[in-house]
Amino acid sequence: MRADYSFAAIRIGGETISGEFIHVDGGVLSDSDHSFSAFYMIAIVDYQAGNLTSVKRALDHLGIRSRITGVPSEIRSAAKVIFPGVGRAGSAVQTLRARGISDALHEVFRRGTPILGICLGTQIILEASEEDNTECLGLIQGGARRFRLSDPLLKIPHMGWNHVRAVRKHPLLAHVNEETQFYFVHSYYPEPRLQEDIVAVTEYGMRFASAIGRKNLFATQFHPEKSGQAGLEVLRAFSRWEGESC
Repeated sequence: MRADYSFAAIRIGGETISGEFIHVDGGVLSDSDHSFSAFYMIAIVDYQAGNLTSVKRALDHLGIRSRITGVPSEIRSAAKVIFPGVGRAGSAVQTLRARGISDALHEVFRRGTPILGICLGTQIILEASEEDNTECLGLIQGGARRFRLSDPLLKIPHMGWNHVRAVRKHPLLAHVNEETQFYFVHSYYPEPRLQEDIVAVTEYGMRFASAIGRKNLFATQFHPEKSGQAGLEVLRAFSRWEGESC
């Protein structure tokens, strides 16, 4: 059964703590009860794959409560999960499995917990990656492909600002228009098997999926935490998203 969450500001030990979510599934919280904290926060998944603190700083800037954690039980009990990452697919998936995090991610996805994938996290939610010939998590059908560009002037990795064009409506991209740009750093890109799982596309010598999603899972190849105000709006929208698909 899915827990119920509401916006709240509460006091614990004399300190006022504000945020987006508090677990209210029939329980009553008091100043002496700290067990709510995992339910209350967004879990940022730590699997030794970089850019965790930049995501945390962006959420802090927005006043959204979060915790960096590699503990499967905390990931399972979080109100929402952010799955970022920078690095190689092979070593990342190996770490996820060794620590039991892959099982936790499958569980929260099945349960309907809102999940946001970022960069490498977006690639390894697919079934496989060409990088290191890696079998990935398989939350969305498809694979991560390496750029093969015919234009010698276009460098790999694709690095810098680029436009993102939504191809279907999604609450996390409601603010995006044809002028909106986000920051990218990647040599591989997601290629979902089903067209309906593509939420937005970007041009870089070819058209590729720059945002994908299914049910309570949304994932971006770009880095919202490094994309200025436009990226902050994605994170803000995620903090308010209940996991419904469009």
